Amino acid sequence: MSHQSDLIATDINAYLAQHERKELLRFLTCGNVDDGKSTLIGRLLHDSKMIYEDQLAAVQADSVKSGTTGAGKIDLALLVDGLQAEREQGITIDVAYRYFSTSTRKFIIADTPGHEQYTRNMATGASTCDLAVILIDARYGVQTQTKRHSFIASLLGIKHIIVAVNKMDLVGYSQETFEKIRDDYMTFVKHLDLHDIHFIPMSALDGDNVVNPSANMPWFSGLPMMELLNSIEIASDHNFDDARFPVQYVNRPNLDFRGFCGTVASGIFHKGDAITALPSGKTSTIKSIVTFDGDLQQAFAGMAVTLTLNDEIDISRGDVILGQQQTTPSVADKFKANIVWMTEQAMLPGRQYVIKLATRSVSGSVATIHHRIDVNTLEHHDADELKLNEIGLCTVAVNAPVVFEPYKRNKATGSFIIIDRLTNVTVGAGMIVGDASKDEWAPVTAEERASRFGQTATIVALAGADAKTMAYHLERRLFDTGHAATVLEQADSGLAAAIKNAGLICLAVGLAADAADLAFDADQMSVDDIYATLKQREVVR
Repeated sequence: MSHQSDLIATDINAYLAQHERKELLRFLTCGNVDDGKSTLIGRLLHDSKMIYEDQLAAVQADSVKSGTTGAGKIDLALLVDGLQAEREQGITIDVAYRYFSTSTRKFIIADTPGHEQYTRNMATGASTCDLAVILIDARYGVQTQTKRHSFIASLLGIKHIIVAVNKMDLVGYSQETFEKIRDDYMTFVKHLDLHDIHFIPMSALDGDNVVNPSANMPWFSGLPMMELLNSIEIASDHNFDDARFPVQYVNRPNLDFRGFCGTVASGIFHKGDAITALPSGKTSTIKSIVTFDGDLQQAFAGMAVTLTLNDEIDISRGDVILGQQQTTPSVADKFKANIVWMTEQAMLPGRQYVIKLATRSVSGSVATIHHRIDVNTLEHHDADELKLNEIGLCTVAVNAPVVFEPYKRNKATGSFIIIDRLTNVTVGAGMIVGDASKDEWAPVTAEERASRFGQTATIVALAGADAKTMAYHLERRLFDTGHAATVLEQADSGLAAAIKNAGLICLAVGLAADAADLAFDADQMSVDDIYATLKQREVVR
């Protein structure tokens, strides 16, 4: 089953050419804490003879100090748990990637954490995968993280699932236990968009049904995991119908050449094809498909190329070139998406972020949180914020039109990340559901304004001989702390109400106390006193 071949010794160039043509399968392992994800990957590599002798010797030595499998046994989880904190605690924290191949396929494995606090790491590892291996400890059955990871796999459009019921040796290789877990899992996922699901009973520690069939479970007639990984059909998963080319860079080395560089996201582009550039809608035809090794007649998904056109049309970074397609993507400044929140600071509607969709970066915010999804029950709950690792259906509003389509149709133009504008940290990831409904263009509410400005719109009346000076000092204090306020020098209750309606704090000089929400005597109080009162009354936060 290994990548070893006689060609390595006789004709290395032929071997490399053969290896390059192998199909690539990306998959991840996920599940609850201590279900055996890292051990499974270690067993896959060990039994497929994918481990170098010095690596094996190092793991054998480390097993004495950090192993969790008992005296005399090698802890294969140490092959992927490389961080010191991981070895000390016996858990996976970061996503670990491992590479191996068989005679028919190349594989990239993402070993993802099981702890709930590292759910964001699991989502990151899953974002590029074709298949998910979800491990379940046979002693405990379907757990909360099993459901959480299955739901995220469904959201991320992973089409193939292998449910590995691990540690069967600890339940006496019981067929009844395996079948109960299988039934429980299928009951949960019947409402998810998961269809190609395979179940395998195994013991990753002892190698049962990992690479070789298990003699301890003769009642299981299915394939061991390695054979299943080699045989699952993934070629049809790719979108070859809709040609999409997000422009990453405009190459203009001289007056005679203008090329548009990027990676084909989906579909196939041919020399001579008619194309449309979005969002402008301008059209042309492909003059050439340029690469470092020479011009091509066609380019397909995953290829990095430069396109030149027969017409001089305005195309910039972030635009999308469309070739032949069955559907046309949307161009709008508002869309619906499922968002996975990935940072400690909660996501609030109205807060400004950078939204990066394909090669386009625009500023924007979450306009509305429609509901938060309980990953245990799949129920929808009302929410006015999303906390770390929570998932919600939201409407996103951006400050310029972007090209997008549903994630389930096209991952490249249907996914985005949310970046904090100050720290440049990725704080969320989104999968687009579709266009925002027209009925969402409702009037802006007072609650939405309060969320945007981080304050409660209020009329503050200031009286006394020093009222005007106090008003401007207080306005500066509020502005410097990130709030929106304005001074009204005339005692006009109608104008003050209009300012409040706009979501601002109105500092009204000489306005009667009964026409205001709060009133202060500027001759008796300082700026600090008034500001502290506004904080206490939760006018500012």
